[in-house]
Amino acid sequence: MLRAVAVAVSGGRDSTALLHATAHAAAVLGLEVHALHVHHGLVADADDWLRRLRTQCARWARAGLPLHFHAQRLTGRPARGDSVEAWARRERYRALAEMARAAGCSLVLLAHHRRDQAETLLLQALRGGGPAGLAAMPRRAERDGIVWARPWLNWPREAIEAYVGRHRLRFVDDASNEDPRFARNRLRRQVWPALDRAFPDAELQLQAAAQRAAEAAACLAEQAAADLADASDGAQLRVERWAGLSAARRAQLLRSWLRERLGTAPPESLVPLACARRRAAALP
Repeated sequence: MLRAVAVAVSGGRDSTALLHATAHAAAVLGLEVHALHVHHGLVADADDWLRRLRTQCARWARAGLPLHFHAQRLTGRPARGDSVEAWARRERYRALAEMARAAGCSLVLLAHHRRDQAETLLLQALRGGGPAGLAAMPRRAERDGIVWARPWLNWPREAIEAYVGRHRLRFVDDASNEDPRFARNRLRRQVWPALDRAFPDAELQLQAAAQRAAEAAACLAEQAAADLADASDGAQLRVERWAGLSAARRAQLLRSWLRERLGTAPPESLVPLACARRRAAALP
């Protein structure tokens, strides 16, 4: 039985609104809410954000909301050549999972909304992503015993802004959101306004495209799992069985097999190269 829920909160508009809405709903349902904040140590204002969030949560708790605040500071730094965005995201989810487990929460809510989903699809497309990438963010996912849910993924940003205004919520503005070194910021500031003017329903249609991509990715994963079970023997790939598949299924199976061996997605350039070498070896 669910007794507590966690909310990932940065202090920004969206997560502040989600925390406020969740705490008020939990008060009615008899649930405890744990606000989880990750201090990345990447911007000068991070200490101030942490203090403001702690104070805000304490004030809401004194007002009767079933709210508890937790924070974790990241101590590492991105490795040389590593993407700051990728490092921050990876370490953030690790820290959130640690805090959620310590608080006894198996459900963590994330404040992503429909515009975030549309932006993620576009970024994945610009990086050459396949169906899994174009599926963008799932509404619900389970990893390592924790359910990550995005209850507002189908809601427009304007609805959240209206909620914030109606309840007069205070939130922090992250100056790094203006930094053009980050791909998402360039998309938001330079590309999205023009796209929205040319295609007013772009956000809604991109969200629909992400949903169809998620369905396609699920089908591909099921097929790859079946092919992998037939064409592999533990850590060994049965090359002759693999070679007997169609080109598309060979590539998909190889991605799945390499992902199991490497523990992460393989370099995309490796898959067509391996398939091409196999075809060349089969020629008379």
